[in-house]
Amino acid sequence: MASHESDIRALLDSRVDASQTKDIDRLMSHYSDDIVYYDAVPPLQFTGREEVRGNFLRWFDAYDGPISLETHALTVASSDADIAFAHMLHLDSGTRKNGLDIGIWVRSSVCFRRLNGTWLITHEHISMPINPENLQAWFPPDM
Repeated sequence: MASHESDIRALLDSRVDASQTKDIDRLMSHYSDDIVYYDAVPPLQFTGREEVRGNFLRWFDAYDGPISLETHALTVASSDADIAFAHMLHLDSGTRKNGLDIGIWVRSSVCFRRLNGTWLITHEHISMPINPENLQAWFPPDM
């Protein structure tokens, strides 16, 4: 049984680099045409490349300068089939356009499918932890 973990890790590294440099075209090259993307911001579900692209541009525009995106606790599972998945934590930080320097932890689950020999992201789910006592975003300490 073959493992495609190194291919998936390389794709994820490229996705992080494209996000940090706000390279929307390179970032979108990793997503399938029929991507379904769940985010922590309204409208919560983005379907198709154009909606997902718009959501990423919204995210990029919130930052004044580059975005720091660190991957932690990455787990990749794949087999000899054309399906793989990964889950991880991301520390998303930088200076917002409102001048606030902030870092937030988000959880990410990503599903991949190999189409014509190329791995593409077909589903992604981003969530942000909340404090159950006040239902506000939880900003945990650095890991």
